[in-house]
Amino acid sequence: MTEPSKVIHVRNVGHEISENDLLQLFQPFGVITKLVMLRAKNQALLQMQDVSTAVNALQFYSNVQPSIRGRNVYVQFSSHQELTTMDQNSQGQGDEPNRILLVSIHHVLYPMTVDVLHQVFSPHGIVEKIVTFQKSAGFQVLIQYQLLQSAVSARNSLQGRNIYDGCCQLDIQFSNLDELQVNYNNERSRDFTNPNLPSEQKGKSPQGYGDAGGMYSLQGSGPRGAIAAAFPGGLPPGISGTNDRCTILVSNLNPDRIDEDKLFNLFSIYGNIARIKLLRNKPDHALVQMGDGFQAELAVHFLKGAMLFGQRLEVNYSKHPNITTGPETHDYSNSNLNRFFRNAAKNYRYCCSPTKMIHLSTLPQDVTEEEIVDHLEEHGPIVNTKLFEMNGKKQALVLFQNEEQATEALVCKHATSLGGSTIRISFSQLHSI
Repeated sequence: MTEPSKVIHVRNVGHEISENDLLQLFQPFGVITKLVMLRAKNQALLQMQDVSTAVNALQFYSNVQPSIRGRNVYVQFSSHQELTTMDQNSQGQGDEPNRILLVSIHHVLYPMTVDVLHQVFSPHGIVEKIVTFQKSAGFQVLIQYQLLQSAVSARNSLQGRNIYDGCCQLDIQFSNLDELQVNYNNERSRDFTNPNLPSEQKGKSPQGYGDAGGMYSLQGSGPRGAIAAAFPGGLPPGISGTNDRCTILVSNLNPDRIDEDKLFNLFSIYGNIARIKLLRNKPDHALVQMGDGFQAELAVHFLKGAMLFGQRLEVNYSKHPNITTGPETHDYSNSNLNRFFRNAAKNYRYCCSPTKMIHLSTLPQDVTEEEIVDHLEEHGPIVNTKLFEMNGKKQALVLFQNEEQATEALVCKHATSLGGSTIRISFSQLHSI
């Protein structure tokens, strides 16, 4: 039998269990001085202030089964009498603050590209380099900030958070590396300080993205290639990629507040818009013709049941293959506000159901948070805002109290003028600022 120690060994620590969960389990017994997560082994080592408090904890849990988030965990004395710096650093991480973060991402259900990761981490400071890789412990990322305090802020704010609802949980530690070496700028690595790096090694064909699903699995240029590039790990849950119907019937609209341009602003999040027609004999109905069947499937999937102007939207495929031109039809096929003519793969990755947070881009360089709040607050109370720069351009995140307020702000203020600039608005997949 292992002799008593102030170090406790915890087993069956699933990826959903955070450091804070373990601290809450043992803090009632005394001060915890060190904690090491052994993610690759689903274990943890936890050091109490002295042996007596560790003994009290294990005596209690010998009679009561400890459980965290519905999972039973198993505790015993560790063979270590003391956790050393070597024990912690053997995990490739430490408690010593560093401008480089080692991020493990658990329950990955959506593609984790450099662009997605940059959107998550750049609000905390200037990100210089990102490298992604697959290890036995799962999908991991190294993120190098320009400043140490940016890395500290990101770890404190994002540790344990999910990038998407219910998945892609962040487990963040400080790396022991001094500098990241980036050889290529592509979906898996990026040196933001050196945009001239090649995307691949010369003489080699680019790495395949894998099957993106259904009829859209072909690689290469054009719409299918963009879809394959956007979803290298497979299409989002609920998206088949086999729909070929382009026209959508939207019902239960608020006829007093809706118009074609507002519908364009909402549906253009999911694809290019060809035409929109409000049905005069059914004022709460409209037809929206998307650029192709995949874009229509995204819109139906993500917008069904969304709230807008006090109404819950019904979004379904129409029996009409397209919308005929006429005096009551608005044609948007040549609009420069269609988002998917450029950077289609990037825009596909940002498709999601309406969220409480919106992302503003193409802002004037001298814009202030007060001006942004003044521009948007008529649509609902604003909980928080954050201005930041990406590639030298001002952008912002704005958090509302609920999804309906954020959706209203998007449909009413996308492509409006703020400080002389035409701003662009989309939903952000972040949960907090």
